[in-house]
Amino acid sequence: MTATASPTRAETAAPHQGQRLLPPLQIGRHTIDSPVVLAPMAGITNRAFRRLCREAGAGQSASGATSLYVSEMITSRALVERTPVSMKLIEHDPEEQPRSIQLYGVDPATVGRAVDMLVSEDRTDHIDLNFGCPVPKVTRKGGGAALPWKTELFRGVVSAAVRAARPYDVPVTVKMRVGIDSDHITYLAAGRIAEGEGAAAVALHARTASQAYSGQADWSRIAELKRTVTTIPVLGNGDIWSAEDALRMVEETGCDGVVVGRGCLGRPWLFADLAAAFAGSDERVRPTLGEVCDTLRRHAEYLVDFHQDEGKGCRDIRKHIGWYFKGFPVGGAFRNKLALVDSLAALDDLIAGLDGSMPWPGDAAEGQRGRAGSSRVVALPDGWLRSQALDEAQRAAVARAEDTVSDGG
Repeated sequence: MTATASPTRAETAAPHQGQRLLPPLQIGRHTIDSPVVLAPMAGITNRAFRRLCREAGAGQSASGATSLYVSEMITSRALVERTPVSMKLIEHDPEEQPRSIQLYGVDPATVGRAVDMLVSEDRTDHIDLNFGCPVPKVTRKGGGAALPWKTELFRGVVSAAVRAARPYDVPVTVKMRVGIDSDHITYLAAGRIAEGEGAAAVALHARTASQAYSGQADWSRIAELKRTVTTIPVLGNGDIWSAEDALRMVEETGCDGVVVGRGCLGRPWLFADLAAAFAGSDERVRPTLGEVCDTLRRHAEYLVDFHQDEGKGCRDIRKHIGWYFKGFPVGGAFRNKLALVDSLAALDDLIAGLDGSMPWPGDAAEGQRGRAGSSRVVALPDGWLRSQALDEAQRAAVARAEDTVSDGG
């Protein structure tokens, strides 16, 4: 499925054939024709993967629509210090418009400096703030999904980012979770604060941090946030594995757009399906095995270009292999060989032995992708839940947080 080829398409039932189901998404000065956002994913949504998704969403969609493709999470402190890793992660292709970067930060002053650097040096057109990460090394320092519990700290981070970005007309958005756990819910208060401080949109992953990616996302939370935040777009995230899931989320919640993460792993053409669905088309991409292999090969090539190292690019593609071949009967031995591939030539040799005419396997290739895990107790700074205000010890822990969380965390 090359950038110029016509992938195999199938028609599915669409209730509003030909009728646009959502207007374009307006994020500040940016009009996103297809109201879909690629969720930042550590180690995944680098420049190579964004390019692949962008080509699929624009080149393969029935409407020619484009979505918003966000970088993986970048640590504000590392960016201010201009570490080589952070500077590489903020790279964009010339064709990326708008250029979008997600920032992680816990200290308002540091976040403000990072935003000022990005906008004053014309390195981005949109900034997303990460308040949704449930990873223990982030939450145990008070960051990610733990931070909105401290309401004034949350307000300070959002305000600092918006204040730094506003003179350059760069919109700032907020991505968050329902809360820390079922007893410590933060999303409605956080949504109101973000709206009041000038955020251009809010996105809600409808799980708590304690759920991580387990269980089922509670879409009713998205509907409640939409009823609460009324002046800026509200985006829904969680359990969108297909275009039909996205349509159902919008119908059930009234959200203004969707954020897609694990659902596009190994299937960047999901952005074509989503663009078509929101344009009222029932056409869906159903690639043959050969077209999947073409996409995998192009992804590997883009990763080699991104890393400027063939070995590193081929090692990076390995984690995507299971997602690309989900549902296809290619055999365990073949998958094991792919997981050891160390050059583009070796990759070519392996996929050349497959029957490229094999059709899309249907239900076996659909549904959940990525690890769901299980619910857990969230790692937090000592005494974090005693109050929604910071005490001195917690303030010190937060001040250290950006020194200990690496990019891509």
